[in-house]
Amino acid sequence: MDAAILWAFTLSLALPGIFLAVRKAWVILAGIAFLIAGWGGLIAIYVVQNGVSLREFLRQALSVIEGFAYLPQIYSLLLMVVSLAGLWVLLTRTNRRTRWGAFVGTLLLWSFYLAAAAFTGVPPDRMFSFLSAFLIIAGIYAVLTLGLNIQWGYTGLFNIGVAGFFGVGAYVSTILVQDPAKMAVGAGLEGFFATYFNQPFLVGFVAAMAASGLTALVVGFATLRLRADYLAIATIGIAEILRLIAANEQELTEGNRGIPNIPQPLHECLVIPVREAPPCTLLGIEIPRFLEPAQYNWFYLVLVLGVIFLAFLALERIARSPWGRSLRAIREDEDAALALGKNTFRFKMQAFVVGAVIMGAAGSLWAHFVKFVDPQIFDAISRTFLVWVMLIVGGTGNNRGVILGAFIMWGIWSGTNFLNDVLPPTLETPIGRIDVAAQLFGPIRIMAIVIILELILLFRPRGLLGEERVTSTMIEPKELRPASAPESHSHPPASKED
Repeated sequence: MDAAILWAFTLSLALPGIFLAVRKAWVILAGIAFLIAGWGGLIAIYVVQNGVSLREFLRQALSVIEGFAYLPQIYSLLLMVVSLAGLWVLLTRTNRRTRWGAFVGTLLLWSFYLAAAAFTGVPPDRMFSFLSAFLIIAGIYAVLTLGLNIQWGYTGLFNIGVAGFFGVGAYVSTILVQDPAKMAVGAGLEGFFATYFNQPFLVGFVAAMAASGLTALVVGFATLRLRADYLAIATIGIAEILRLIAANEQELTEGNRGIPNIPQPLHECLVIPVREAPPCTLLGIEIPRFLEPAQYNWFYLVLVLGVIFLAFLALERIARSPWGRSLRAIREDEDAALALGKNTFRFKMQAFVVGAVIMGAAGSLWAHFVKFVDPQIFDAISRTFLVWVMLIVGGTGNNRGVILGAFIMWGIWSGTNFLNDVLPPTLETPIGRIDVAAQLFGPIRIMAIVIILELILLFRPRGLLGEERVTSTMIEPKELRPASAPESHSHPPASKED
């Protein structure tokens, strides 16, 4: 009964957010009616079969739901589902009434979920703490996927070594920003923090981007003359080499034991200390401490969103420039672009380096958020495979779609964490007993991602938001022009004599 109640409760909360993204009003109404009828039928069957009153059933169900460990995370994810569904409608619909309906529907569903959280005894601080952490990690993945989009979406560079550039940015930023004087060295850990430089976060952030770009420059000279599958094999090999270097190097990366307690930007200047601390000054100006430790994540979220905004504006600008159109020409037919006089190797190198620079920025943000880095940061599943899925689901070649896909897929990836509380601990099979948590949890998560990817490829092969048709800011689409406005020409039409 407990598992059935939890699954029914979660599904019923998730469906309104899904209905919000559906185009037809009758589908939304039919879905809500089906939801109400289904809940009513299940409650009636249970009450009749067990001979309990409706009040007793609600009391039992509420006790089961309140005892669910992952309930705050579920509410947070549902808030994200509603927000993403509303954002999708705003980005894909042009009708003003539809957009306003999506906005109002999003606000109403947010109110409904917050009321449901209060009714089921979920503390708001726990729910919003998970929500802020979720948004930060999804935002970092959005930055990482934007870097891949400039390589694959615009230029057609099949880079399977995303984790390598991500890890380089994380390690370089950590090495420069880490403060050895404030780290406790235990027995047997002499020299644990002997090679770090205690620089400001901004120095580490810029250096991370520069190091990833320099790495891409070196790798590009060796690999960019390869095409398609050969380039993919080369880049994944480079990423594995970087992982092995990080795992075996002791003077800088500390090998497999990793680097803990990485400083966070302005943490000491903004967070109220537990003990008395000297005042924090920046450029001679004293900064008042006003944040509780649990509130710092919201400041970090603003920082991540700022990086997303700047990266998005930069990529939109360069993608709609002559340089961006040259990249798309190389993607569509490199031989034709070469025949037209384009130096395709130079353009591919530039796109490869720009994408790696953005990936390095994502690595720096990740390291300073989780405050720990080790060779697992080069993990191909979560740093390369998942990023490619985000790119394909959101829409290759569309920066807005890339950001949307990153948030959606990270929601699905992190939303499977509570499966361990719902699935049985062991499962008896004809081939023996299976430890579900150890043997099935990982494959189930990967299968969920693969199934979603297959559905996207079948029903929306261009992604949720396909590639935009307009490639220049100087070109106005015909459908957006006033009906009475004649087509403009930059010069008068040529005469017949010409």
